[in-house]
Amino acid sequence: MALGAATVALAAGAVVGTVGTASAAPQHHQPPRPSRHCVESAGHWTWVRHSGFRDRHHRWHAAYWTRVWQPTHHRNCHR
Repeated sequence: MALGAATVALAAGAVVGTVGTASAAPQHHQPPRPSRHCVESAGHWTWVRHSGFRDRHHRWHAAYWTRVWQPTHHRNCHR
């Protein structure tokens, strides 16, 4: 009985050992190449107007314009 248990344990260790070495093998996968037909659109600058306001001390602050980056998360694909 002890000899049978030792054989099973040895066989289980051999199986686990081969699974461990198989998963540790180097992978030769290439990263996906970007398509020649698609172009990533990064975004653009746009002007935003901030309206004038009166603060809590009743002082008037005039309106002003600022530039804001607006990212676009889409691809332009032309075939």
